[in-house]
Amino acid sequence: MIEVSSLAFTYPGGSIPAVDDLTFHIAPGEVFGFLGPSGAGKSTTLSILIGLLRGWTGDVRVAGRELGKWGPDYYRRIGVSFEYPNHYLKLTARENLEYFRSLHDGKAETVDDALAMVSLDGHADQPVLEFSKGMKMRLNLARSLLHRPDIWFLDEPTTGLDPVNAVRIRELIRARQRSGTTTLVATHDMNTAEAVCDRLGFIVDGKIAAIDAPAAFRRRHGKRVVEVRWEGDDGLEATEQFPLQGLSTNARFLELLPSPGLLSIHSLEATLEDVFVHVTGKALR
Repeated sequence: MIEVSSLAFTYPGGSIPAVDDLTFHIAPGEVFGFLGPSGAGKSTTLSILIGLLRGWTGDVRVAGRELGKWGPDYYRRIGVSFEYPNHYLKLTARENLEYFRSLHDGKAETVDDALAMVSLDGHADQPVLEFSKGMKMRLNLARSLLHRPDIWFLDEPTTGLDPVNAVRIRELIRARQRSGTTTLVATHDMNTAEAVCDRLGFIVDGKIAAIDAPAAFRRRHGKRVVEVRWEGDDGLEATEQFPLQGLSTNARFLELLPSPGLLSIHSLEATLEDVFVHVTGKALR
């Protein structure tokens, strides 16, 4: 659905490329993520793909057509939720969505359905001026889905959301995928990246350091061991690690399993943040 080759862009007056030789592709129906710290080039790449930035070099194709050859019909195909909320604050949530819905000439969600998707249906007639940042973010997402886009660009979609609503938005992303939507997520939130993305591109200083599935990243860089924690007869806790290879016949491991003081058994997979730091040498924040 999206093919990018050797993409590069430097902001006017700048000397260092904001995006430098990016190459990646996104399959139809895939949720692809860019994971990286602020200033890594994630938002710049999104801005190029949605047509906000010109002057880039490389080859970009969306739905089989060169990006530069798309016209206004491109905006019937894509939905965009920006990192920073931008609404008509004196209007209600319903009035905001009714206005933007009127701009689309194709099939569209009802305003009520769009608000329900992001759990704002109980605030439809409340002025947006009274919304929290998290509520404004969710309204951004609702607006981006009004015209039922088949390509969805999300810039930091869980910024400002409490844990409950962050989970709801992750569930919404997966629900849209089940309906066939292709999604590009730019985020520095490891939890969001791992929960929704089929594949991730680690991006730092405008370059992609690696691309793979989250689970594959963790397996490749984690320890192939399990850690057993138990409480002894003296009331003190102890831990011991065992290699996965041969675990089913490891006498010491099998000895601990029926222990009444057994507290936990964990595999020691690396977190995505651990992997990111290992691969790029940079922290996510």
